[in-house]
Amino acid sequence: MDRDELLATLHDSSTALLVAARRADPQAAVPGCPDWTTADLVWHIGEVHDFWGWVVREQSIVPDAYEDPVRPGGDLPVDEAFAAVATFASERAAELYRVLADTDPATAVWTWTPQHDVAWVTRRMAHETAVHRVDAEHAAGVDHRLAPELAADGVDEFLEYFFPVVAADRPQLAGSVHLHCTDADGEWTVRPDAEGGCTVARDHAKADAALRGDAHDLLMVLWRRSPLDRVTVFGDVDLATAFVNRPGND
Repeated sequence: MDRDELLATLHDSSTALLVAARRADPQAAVPGCPDWTTADLVWHIGEVHDFWGWVVREQSIVPDAYEDPVRPGGDLPVDEAFAAVATFASERAAELYRVLADTDPATAVWTWTPQHDVAWVTRRMAHETAVHRVDAEHAAGVDHRLAPELAADGVDEFLEYFFPVVAADRPQLAGSVHLHCTDADGEWTVRPDAEGGCTVARDHAKADAALRGDAHDLLMVLWRRSPLDRVTVFGDVDLATAFVNRPGND
């Protein structure tokens, strides 16, 4: 997906997330985020947008100077506290969109991956917000599905960054895993490497286990919003289960 598409996703998902959250009870459980209420979800996305908006605005290479925001409405009744949190999240989303749209995507900034630029932040924030929009819709009782192209790019981003980077200290996979989107262009093979980690190739290949399904379902399985049986599994089911359970996805 190109930059304009990702920015549009960020804007639309931020708006829809807050609409859905306002339809739900502030204290409603969020199915995809154990122990979170709808209010907690809205606060989380506001915090995330605040942090990355600061990183881009300051063009920070080392984000040590960032100051964590204080959650508003702590002493207010539930509905008033939620309104304060939602206002904060709305303002942070608008500011994040502004600085991302106004900043050259090649600008160097801190990230937790080998890619240190605003382009990475734009893509990460688009997908972070899109997945949490699904969470908010579920909390409101709506089964929202991401567009196939967006979800396929989300699978690609997950495998490129979260799987090898976040899960680098996890036990090595016992075999290779292939993923195949049935409604969008997207195939990947994850293989264990000689250094104890893994490699990800965008290819069509035979593997010890394979996960096949709609891009949205594959992405939700990877982020553990859906069970493994939401997609079709071929080959070694135990390996597929270990693959899905391996990454840190919270």
